[in-house]
Amino acid sequence: MCLAIPAKVVKIQDGKAQVDFGEGVLREVDISLVEVKVGEYVLVHAGYAIQALSQEEAEETLRLWRELLEAESSHGTK
Repeated sequence: MCLAIPAKVVKIQDGKAQVDFGEGVLREVDISLVEVKVGEYVLVHAGYAIQALSQEEAEETLRLWRELLEAESSHGTK
């Protein structure tokens, strides 16, 4: 299974972007596959921004991730 996580673009330089995954998690990703500006959101997989997202799409995806993680932690893992 492949996972892609939304992140906010905070800086762009030389085809790379520093993105914020939230809670202080910053990473550098390749943005050669998308057109994006600082302040916009991208979907990140394996170090590449693979799709630009609206803020609403990013926030909804992050909300769903939080719900899944909370449900998993309340039920424990097998």
